[in-house]
Amino acid sequence: MTFGFGKKRKQSKEQAEELVRRYYDEIYVFAYRQTFNKDTAMDLTQEILISVLRSYDTYDPTKASLRTWIYRIATNRIIDYRRSRTARDHEYLPLDAVEEAVSDSFVQETENRELLEQIEAYVSAFPAATQQVFRFRLYADLSFAEIADLLSMSEASVKTVYYRLIKQIRKEFSDEY
Repeated sequence: MTFGFGKKRKQSKEQAEELVRRYYDEIYVFAYRQTFNKDTAMDLTQEILISVLRSYDTYDPTKASLRTWIYRIATNRIIDYRRSRTARDHEYLPLDAVEEAVSDSFVQETENRELLEQIEAYVSAFPAATQQVFRFRLYADLSFAEIADLLSMSEASVKTVYYRLIKQIRKEFSDEY
């Protein structure tokens, strides 16, 4: 479905409502998995979708799918949010705990919330491009090829960034134990 927000007012409103209906839940879950707070996730979701609607005229379907483009906006907004928060002290955890947290199922396990917050705090200190790869891979469940497309990088570069970050997480957390 294409959304033409610059056209007739009624049609634009209907298309905007359809876009919000289609992506709200998905973007909310994406934000919640990174903030661990329902209210913050709701606020971020609203800000993200408003940004999407405001900048829709800049969307180029030849560069990325609509979903991928929305995730790019979402990821950048969440990175900005995390930068704006004050830095917190965090404890280092054993390597086994980090490996468990950085797995496909880690976001589903609410008992690991503290660990996830610590990993988030650690990852938030990295450059935006590294954070984007991490967030797209773990929170949006995008493939390396999709991430490469989205970030205009080679798939090999995306994998290198991702696995280098995972190695750094392991090293950082295992040094304390």
